[in-house]
Amino acid sequence: MDSERHGPLAGFTIGVTAARRADELGALLQRRGGSVVHAPALRIVPLADDTELLAATKELIDTVPDVVVATTAIGFRGWIAAADGWGHGEELLACLRGVELLARGPKVKGAIRAAGLVEAWSPGSESMAEVLDRLLGEGVEGRRVALQLHGEPLPGFVESLRAGGAEVVVVPVYRWMPPEDLAPVDRLIDAVVSRAVDAVTFTSAPAAASLLARAGDRGRLPALLDALHHDVLAACVGPVTALPLQARGIDTVQPERYRLGPLVQVLCTELPGRARALPVAGHRVEIRGHAVLVDGELRPVPPAGMALLHALTRRPGWVVSRAELLRALPGSGRDEHAVETAMARLRTALGAPRLIHTVVKRGYRLALDPAADSKYADA
Repeated sequence: MDSERHGPLAGFTIGVTAARRADELGALLQRRGGSVVHAPALRIVPLADDTELLAATKELIDTVPDVVVATTAIGFRGWIAAADGWGHGEELLACLRGVELLARGPKVKGAIRAAGLVEAWSPGSESMAEVLDRLLGEGVEGRRVALQLHGEPLPGFVESLRAGGAEVVVVPVYRWMPPEDLAPVDRLIDAVVSRAVDAVTFTSAPAAASLLARAGDRGRLPALLDALHHDVLAACVGPVTALPLQARGIDTVQPERYRLGPLVQVLCTELPGRARALPVAGHRVEIRGHAVLVDGELRPVPPAGMALLHALTRRPGWVVSRAELLRALPGSGRDEHAVETAMARLRTALGAPRLIHTVVKRGYRLALDPAADSKYADA
């Protein structure tokens, strides 16, 4: 009921690291009630500036391969367009017409057919592992295989083919680079560290690696990893994207189908599932990232108020001292009056002042319903 009224992501803030299709992903998240922090962790080097692609293209035209593996639609289209710009477009198309052309998924198939070509095969799983299994099953001894890279090397793939006796030519169609403006990435890193976001989405492995590298450059990598380990959800579009995070011991979630829509659906399940719901003063209180649902009504809460609320809910029904609450406040200093000010604003934001009791000379407590006292007594 509440998710129907406000959207399943209402009250949650999600970081988006994508450089490509970021607007589409952001719109999907916002349509479901989420707040979005966009920080592109990468930029793509223009194809026409990439001399390695030109050299690989000429090599393939001069010595036609047996197999070409196309991995991404944008990469394949860009390759054809770049070759055309260099005056080698027709030669490349003629080359590709005479080879076994494998497409990683349906979008790549569409790009191949738009170029007037026809793929020989495409895996149902859209997985490069299935492509590799097919090639090795057919036998690659003495065969020349061209692999269109999708922004990063595929060392396991290439090594397996070479171990099977293939000659592998890599085609670096576009190159990932750090963004020219690092300020948004730095703000996202700081937001993750301070737990001001609830999840971060990754749609490519280079984006994940870039975010980790930038945090390392700023001396914030340990704090970033701690946040991702314990509090901030890392959501990846697929298993390859998750590898740089998993190498650091970060647990990730990912959809069964490697698409933006299913990625958003995973968040719509995972984030509400992490929200804590408590019976307080006759109300149902569900605590989300930057907002609280009180009897199904979404109540935005300022950061200081959320800090106090989280401190109170760690021991629901127990008295929490002003000194402890002061330590929970971001940048509050030593004046306990800051707790009183933030608490007043929190009560106003919640719209139900009796949710939090003042215990004279001791502190504050959540007014947990009596029936729930035993359940949360050891929380």
